[in-house]
Amino acid sequence: MDNGSGVGVLDKLSLVLGALESGPQSLAGLVATTGLSRPTAHRLAMALEHHRLVARDFQGRFILGPRVVELAAAAGEDRLIAVAVPALNALRDATSESAQLYRRQGDQRICVAAAERLTGLRDSVPVGAVLSMQAGSAAQVLLAWEDADRLHRALSAARFTATMLAAVRRRGWAMSIGEREAGVASVSAPVRGPNNRVVAAVSISGPLERLGRQPGRLHAAAVVATAERLTEALKRT
Repeated sequence: MDNGSGVGVLDKLSLVLGALESGPQSLAGLVATTGLSRPTAHRLAMALEHHRLVARDFQGRFILGPRVVELAAAAGEDRLIAVAVPALNALRDATSESAQLYRRQGDQRICVAAAERLTGLRDSVPVGAVLSMQAGSAAQVLLAWEDADRLHRALSAARFTATMLAAVRRRGWAMSIGEREAGVASVSAPVRGPNNRVVAAVSISGPLERLGRQPGRLHAAAVVATAERLTEALKRT
């Protein structure tokens, strides 16, 4: 292995993680990308999955796991998470609802930062939680600006439609009512990177009895403003 560290197993683990950096991989894909034998690639991927550095999407493919996000945040190297924490706290205080930041990882989304409502009924989504890309306003936002082919594949099992995503693109935010979980409503807006691609979704969520059937009317402006604040912070990085 070229430019190895001298610790063979670590070099091989690094190959597996590097292969997943560009997106989901089947076992065959890992073998082709890393050059490792099939038994070795499988053994290493399973070991990394045990330690939450690797996870699986809904098609059983390997993806980077939630532990990678946690380590990046702990190291203070993730600019988005660093600026998201105070922004989510402010959003929670402005809306009196729990606030979250999600990133997409293959066919799943991961909560990478959160600010919980301090009292009363709340929708609790802990940092590191892995949720579906098939339901919820954050999933809508993370998919709405995808290219046509990826969007078509994602919609095949989703609880929202292409028409709904067109509305998300038009107004710049999404809402869901009982889509991810019965009795829970949410509102989300996109965070964009320096290349203007959607890199994350800011959300607020809470019980339907408090947010009502049109949660966007109550909170879309605050959620969009927070997403724009994070977008500007990324552009300055």
